[in-house]
Amino acid sequence: MGHQKNNTELYAIGKTMPNATELEEAVLGALMISRDAVTSVMDVVTPDTFYHKSHKVIYLAILDLFTACEPVDILTVSNKLRKSGELDSVGGSVYLAELTNRVASAANVEYHSRILAQKYIMRRVIEAGTKAVKAAYEDHDDAFDVLESAERDLFSIWNNNESKGATQLAGPALEALKTAHAAAQAVDGVVGVPSGLLTLDKVTGGFKSPDLIIIAARPGMGKTALAMNAAFNAAKNGHPVAVFSLEMSKTQLANRILASYTGINSHRLSNGNLHDYEWQELQTAVEQMASIPLYIDDNPGMTVYQMMAACRRLKMKHGIKMVVVDYIQLMEVRDKPKGQNREQDVSQISRGLKLMAKELEVPVIALSQLSRAVETRGGSKRPILSDLRESGAVEQDADIVAFIYRPEYYEIMEDENGQSLKGIAEIIFAKHRNGGLGGKKVGWKDATTTFFDLDENQPVPATIATAATQFPATARPSQNDEDIPF
Repeated sequence: MGHQKNNTELYAIGKTMPNATELEEAVLGALMISRDAVTSVMDVVTPDTFYHKSHKVIYLAILDLFTACEPVDILTVSNKLRKSGELDSVGGSVYLAELTNRVASAANVEYHSRILAQKYIMRRVIEAGTKAVKAAYEDHDDAFDVLESAERDLFSIWNNNESKGATQLAGPALEALKTAHAAAQAVDGVVGVPSGLLTLDKVTGGFKSPDLIIIAARPGMGKTALAMNAAFNAAKNGHPVAVFSLEMSKTQLANRILASYTGINSHRLSNGNLHDYEWQELQTAVEQMASIPLYIDDNPGMTVYQMMAACRRLKMKHGIKMVVVDYIQLMEVRDKPKGQNREQDVSQISRGLKLMAKELEVPVIALSQLSRAVETRGGSKRPILSDLRESGAVEQDADIVAFIYRPEYYEIMEDENGQSLKGIAEIIFAKHRNGGLGGKKVGWKDATTTFFDLDENQPVPATIATAATQFPATARPSQNDEDIPF
């Protein structure tokens, strides 16, 4: 092993890191003869892009002048470096003059800068690989920690998602203005990933990056159904979604999706007790799903780190725009400290999910169980924030906390005005960093585990494409015949 390590080190020493000295000189020369060139370059290269330290120093001086709205030329750059005491270290005014003499114009500066960026990326890949090799040889860390660290480093390079430090207020303020403008122009104000429920989207504006959205409810309320309705609709509308199902298998989720998609009773679907026309509808539905970018992982007991690693791969390969986790309490914590209780576990998991949302730049929807305290209370049994099971930091980490409440579940069939509550659900926003609180009523169809908008004048996007629109009306019995036995 020692011999191999020496060979590896010698291999690294014997190689020169990828660089392009002549192009670095050409880029710097172009920047000093054309101020406009700075604008096209600064979004492509950073000071670290330059392989040679002296070139990095010169580029920093150029950026300082540009951001101060001062002229950028050989004289101003020389003066800037002289004042900072760095002129001699970069080769003096003579070297700066040589840089400007090596280019006739700035016409190719953007092309040259992109080549430099490529060289920089390759150097970072080498550094990440060297770090991983070193960690593997030392054999001090857990193998999965080494693997996760290597994957994280490579993803950071791919995603260009490193921390850029403090930013002057004007930059984020401009981004906020752009977001507000996009919201004003968007249909129904939806600028994030749409859920397919207009009632929900009007409150949230769509699920936005890097929000952590907690959907909580007692068992049987429909939290998985709501999440899958949202995931499927988002994917159908061109937003790739990753679903991590720690409770239900891929087949079980597919059964639910098919039921919602076609309007076929989910129980009869799972038993195969279907009419001939329904088999035809299912075949058509499956064919249509081939083009829907929804990716399901049903590995049980995943850790946040395993989930993050899987998401990085899905992000790189499929460009996922949203992640759904069903559900938090079934996730595991790797290398748990001795004496750590489950509440601390869940807190650690919620923080990890929030970090995942920030790293991947996607909204993360995480489902959560509610405690039995809901059942022991009298009255309507509407959930509140304190009902979050093993909440810990969940409430703190979440940007949105929404509860699902179906009065019918508790045999509450009428409201205080005598209106029927059959098939009615309420999505209660108990926390919303960027929006209002309160409840919104939606419809619930138990037979197909589907939520839908109550306004009859609105489309019902939660059922993606009903079979009734795809097949002759004469081929289907009336809706009242759905539950007639064979």
